Amino acid sequence: MPAAPKTVYAKDYKKPEYQISHVDMTFELDSEHTRAVAQMQVRREPDTAENAPMWLDGDELTLKSIAINGRPLTEKDYVLSDEGMTLLNPPKDFTLTIETDINPKANTKLQGLYESDGILCTKCETHGFRRITYFPDRPDVMPTWRTTLIGDKEKLPKLISNGNKESAEELPDGRKKEVFFDPVPKACYLYAVVAGKLDQQQDHFVTRSGRDVTLNVFVEEGKGSMSAYAVESLKKAMKWDEDTFGREYDHDVFNIVAVSNFNSGACENTSLNIFNDKYVLADPKRATDADYAGIEGVVAHEYFHNWSGNRVTLRDWFDLTLKEGLTVYRDQEFSSDMRSRAVKRIEDVSSLRAGQFTQDAGPLAHPIRPDSYISVRSLYTGTVYNKGAEVIRMMERMAGKEKFRKGMDLYFERNDGKAVTCDDFVAAIAEGAGLDLNQFAKTWYHQAGTPVVEAKGVYDADKKTYTLNLSQHTPATPGQPIKKPFVIPLEIGLLDKNGNDMPLDIQGQEKDGKTSKVIVMNKPEQTFVFENVPEEPVLSGNRAFTAPIHFKADYTPEQRGLLMAKDSDLFNRWDAGQQFATDIMLDMVKDIQAGKEAKAPDIFIQALKGAGMSLEAIADYINLAKLGEQTCQQRKKILAQARDVLLQKIEALQNMARLADYQLMSYDTVLRPRTDSLVGAFTSA
Repeated sequence: MPAAPKTVYAKDYKKPEYQISHVDMTFELDSEHTRAVAQMQVRREPDTAENAPMWLDGDELTLKSIAINGRPLTEKDYVLSDEGMTLLNPPKDFTLTIETDINPKANTKLQGLYESDGILCTKCETHGFRRITYFPDRPDVMPTWRTTLIGDKEKLPKLISNGNKESAEELPDGRKKEVFFDPVPKACYLYAVVAGKLDQQQDHFVTRSGRDVTLNVFVEEGKGSMSAYAVESLKKAMKWDEDTFGREYDHDVFNIVAVSNFNSGACENTSLNIFNDKYVLADPKRATDADYAGIEGVVAHEYFHNWSGNRVTLRDWFDLTLKEGLTVYRDQEFSSDMRSRAVKRIEDVSSLRAGQFTQDAGPLAHPIRPDSYISVRSLYTGTVYNKGAEVIRMMERMAGKEKFRKGMDLYFERNDGKAVTCDDFVAAIAEGAGLDLNQFAKTWYHQAGTPVVEAKGVYDADKKTYTLNLSQHTPATPGQPIKKPFVIPLEIGLLDKNGNDMPLDIQGQEKDGKTSKVIVMNKPEQTFVFENVPEEPVLSGNRAFTAPIHFKADYTPEQRGLLMAKDSDLFNRWDAGQQFATDIMLDMVKDIQAGKEAKAPDIFIQALKGAGMSLEAIADYINLAKLGEQTCQQRKKILAQARDVLLQKIEALQNMARLADYQLMSYDTVLRPRTDSLVGAFTSA
């Protein structure tokens, strides 16, 4: 009978008493009897007591033999339990060899090594490696790995593991042997093996330092033609990570394996990413734009883990957002650069509000860095992933892109090859960007819930000032009835009556003529005074959804309509339209229930026209609304069509902006000093 689940607490973390510097894994692969031999180089940590026992995790393993420095151990030397093994009185430094027998076919948990449709495949995140051999299955044990795979060359023609292939040979008994070496230390949850009949697509990528990297996509037989876009997405991600974050790929090969029976969307195993094939394959005859965008995003996400998760990993699972939140932020930025930034932001925020905001408001609310868990899998939530990404985005907005990049560079350089915490990440960003992030980290990483920010503005026509009064509160969540004030960055703008952005002169700050600025709340109530405001403005608050909050302001219908039709911030323009339409529809429902004629205000109609709806569509929409709930589906279709028009306009604006950038670059080229000419000579003089 399995033991009752135990609660694991972050406060109980203890660093490993024994470390493993290198592992040699050998598999003689078979669907029912796979022989696995693990040879580990073990060392006792300096502050560990002499002859202290060593704990090794294990789950449903068949132990065949165990030896230290070649000496077979007896049952007096170790203790077995349902959860693992305790080595008694191990020496200071030693070689530990363990042989286990694995039945992949019978492994219905799809954790560890399992068989699916004739393909042998591993899934080790989070606690799958303990189903392969006895091992300290925790992320802060990071050895280097060499893997030897032996399998029937007819049944298992493709043999793949982490790292670069060192050798390959055919054996006289009809089997073949291939050896792989991964020189970069990694946690065992990133270990991977795949073997079977697979189609292969191959390409190459040349890194910025000139290394040629072989790219392989392995898919189930007959599906090879659907993997082309995954390869192109991978190359774009590799180039983008070099250009944006300076992260170059570190191996000679990068493999993607896509199988139909994989119990996650994907796993970022070092140099060997394994996917459920629905996230990788695209049939050109059937795939939609959304399908291609999804493939692009998920392939990039798993690739970006090579640095944010693999080379720099988490100390323990409480810091899951360290790799997942950071990597979601990185893949969102990548998709924004590849496509439309405004559209991507709208999609991400819509998903956040629908999922994570709901979780934050319910009984399962938890901080992005929880204090405890019963099951590690319970940590894989929208809070850890998506809210975690928003927290990193707030740091980037407060720092600015240039200083944030300095912080990121420092984080990777300082922690390469280490298992670290969210505190280490925040410290690097703070130091690199020159920010005090102490209060920010304490609140956003350790408090659950979605803050509510209320904004009220007062215009003084005589003084030409606009006083913005902000207040914040966060509803109670389980175990956290009282919340400390969050540090909340808000990008804001002020619009005149024609919808044009006004220059922002904030009292006490340098005047720079900017029309959009980030202000930072860190108290329950704060006031910001804007000077030289020629007329009563309309506030455009939390632009681009700077912070993951509920932002509330008492807008009149006219102000909502202005924001919807004219706001230069495309996210806020869309958001104003969503809120305005919701308010109008609720009012129309009330009118219908009261027996009155439902009528939309003129400002809403004008705003809809500005958003791309024709007069005919607007008329149809209003008439359908009068008929009540039975027309919801038809009204949804009209709004969806209008949304498509608006998104096209957004994309067109983005393209115009890119064209302007190219034109500016051409001027920069012309204006650049030319030292190889008389012009250059005079310029130098």
